[in-house]
Amino acid sequence: MLVLTRKLGESIRIGDDIKITVVELDGRHAKLGVEAPKQVIVHREEVYERIQAENKAAALVQKVDLHDIAEMWKQRKTK
Repeated sequence: MLVLTRKLGESIRIGDDIKITVVELDGRHAKLGVEAPKQVIVHREEVYERIQAENKAAALVQKVDLHDIAEMWKQRKTK
């Protein structure tokens, strides 16, 4: 892991397209601004981890027969 020290207003670059800037310091918290191309997805770590967990859970879902789904849909519409 690369560890850098930056002051308010200072930035770091990742490649040619990504710029991270310290935009505010408040006690133990730092606000960072991220400039990246639209095709680069940026998430907070906890959001990224939740997305990964949900994707793994979705991959474990059992396959359902389309006939069964059609029957469930018919029953739902008649209620």
